[in-house]
Amino acid sequence: MDAAKAAQSGREAERLAVRLLTGAGLAIIARNFRCRHGEIDLIAQEGDTFVFCEVRLRTSEEFGGAAESITGRKQARITAAARYFLTARPEAPCRFDVLLLQTLDVARIRWIRNAFGA
Repeated sequence: MDAAKAAQSGREAERLAVRLLTGAGLAIIARNFRCRHGEIDLIAQEGDTFVFCEVRLRTSEEFGGAAESITGRKQARITAAARYFLTARPEAPCRFDVLLLQTLDVARIRWIRNAFGA
């Protein structure tokens, strides 16, 4: 898959994740949050809890599945970016969710709540 098509598929995966999250009552407050520490695909809010979401699309298991692609290093970068985001909200509760897709189908998204800790 060429880079342009991969980027388009990634954007579509994020749109589907937003649909799932908002359908479950979460409010999306940021998309593709970037800072010097890393990037967070989606930041949502559920009640008073900030939910930092990583969206992964892997249509092939050839190089490992979507879950395997979220390495310890990737988790550390997401966590560091989340800490930066929370500097203005130091007491806010948060969690890290992962949304895994093998196809661009909202009904087949695997949503892992509290997938890893900080």
